[in-house]
Amino acid sequence: MPLLQDLFLPTCLVLAALLVVFGRSKSGKRKCNLPPSPPKLPIIGNLHQLGKSPHISLHRLARKYGPIMSLQLGEVPTIVVSSAAMAKEVMKTHDLALANRPQTFSAKHLLYDCTDMAFSPYGAYWRYIRKIGILELFSVRRVQSFIHVREEEVARLAHRVAKSCPGTINLSKLLMLYTNNVLCQSAFGRDFSAGGDYDKHGFQKMLEEFQELLGGFNIGDFFPSLEFINSLTGMKSRLQHTFKCFDRFFDEILSEHSNESKATEAHHDIVDVLIDIEKNGYGDMPLTRPNIKALLLDFFAGGTDTTFITLDWAMTELVMKPKAMERAQAELRSVVGGRNSVQEADLPQLPYLKAIIKEVFRLHPPAPMLVPRESMEDITIDGYCIPAKTRFFINAWSIGRDPQSWVDPEKFLPERFLDSTIDFKGQDFELIPFGTGRRSCPAIAFGNASIEIALAQLLHSFDWQLPPGVQPKDLDMDEAFGITMHRIENLVVVAKPRFS
Repeated sequence: MPLLQDLFLPTCLVLAALLVVFGRSKSGKRKCNLPPSPPKLPIIGNLHQLGKSPHISLHRLARKYGPIMSLQLGEVPTIVVSSAAMAKEVMKTHDLALANRPQTFSAKHLLYDCTDMAFSPYGAYWRYIRKIGILELFSVRRVQSFIHVREEEVARLAHRVAKSCPGTINLSKLLMLYTNNVLCQSAFGRDFSAGGDYDKHGFQKMLEEFQELLGGFNIGDFFPSLEFINSLTGMKSRLQHTFKCFDRFFDEILSEHSNESKATEAHHDIVDVLIDIEKNGYGDMPLTRPNIKALLLDFFAGGTDTTFITLDWAMTELVMKPKAMERAQAELRSVVGGRNSVQEADLPQLPYLKAIIKEVFRLHPPAPMLVPRESMEDITIDGYCIPAKTRFFINAWSIGRDPQSWVDPEKFLPERFLDSTIDFKGQDFELIPFGTGRRSCPAIAFGNASIEIALAQLLHSFDWQLPPGVQPKDLDMDEAFGITMHRIENLVVVAKPRFS
């Protein structure tokens, strides 16, 4: 978003001149009965109304123009959905017609020409890799096979926290290290925290740049006919640099695995599974090496960032709400007792802990604007006629704050979920942090398992508070906008161990 603001006026002037020269005209476009729309400016349409945090700007616009809203973002006709009812129309009633993804400039350059699972166009290839994801990579059996990874990394997380006591702790940094290690152990069969490998590879910087580039609202994505603007702004060079960093890393990992042999299926990591499919086939379609890299990039970026964001927001909210933390700790200690470590078998007996995670997903969805969809045919929603090739944004952040669905929507109240059947796995449109329908995230179980056990262990092993002199109102709650959304400032806290 800083790029959009810094280059907004000069870019608009360039666009204005070019569009005049090219003689572009809207006169030939067919008129449709579109949803309500804010006033537009010439050429740029509603782009100026996105602001630094588009999810918040669009939430405010939806209050005035309604839960289904029409925007013109440069050359791109766009629909923004901000309620559970309208989300159901998009992701259930018209799920097939809206199963496609827009092929943005950023996605094409970062994700091996959109051959990953998240941005791949709807069709035979997408169905093929989706099947691999559901049946081979993220099945219940596969997630359970990584239980030893989660147990080992949670123990290491608790040890790192204990070593930092009694001083202040940069918990955000430790949580990022934990989530990265769980992902790397599960996907690559090794972690990168020893010997400085984590910093040497620059994982955190790579991930932050990836999320900003892929999710940021850059000018070129809204003027597809003028893609060369991405070269003028430096966007293309940033994309190429980030792509090369990940590509070199994946080459190293794949080379290591190609020279290894795993004794049993139980020791197979995600890369092993994909290499086996590459060698032995899976159905009628081949899986190429670039396809594998695209899938690994989805898993690496999405699996690390979404888990970290959820844990970081959960601990932030809990140190600001000591009564909620005390209730969660009382529940944990009644179930786990005097044992030092929480086991995954304990988790089903922790309804309040699960309610905390749901409340974090409601208030702070890792991807505030779900990955956009694109209509493949003309459709009618709520009486409005919407043409093919229209881009759809589902504002999960706004849906989580809709007073039509939630009482006191701005307050952190995990109790709201204790007597509620609402869940985040795709059946309840009031809570859709991972989407639903054909294009929902297939790795929900993997991510949730990593979140639950870590949060449970942190609350069981330590008492937490803000540093002396710091009040909840002093915390900077601003967020860095990208395809996922994390707090800009790290969470610095004080922990008191319960076990010596």
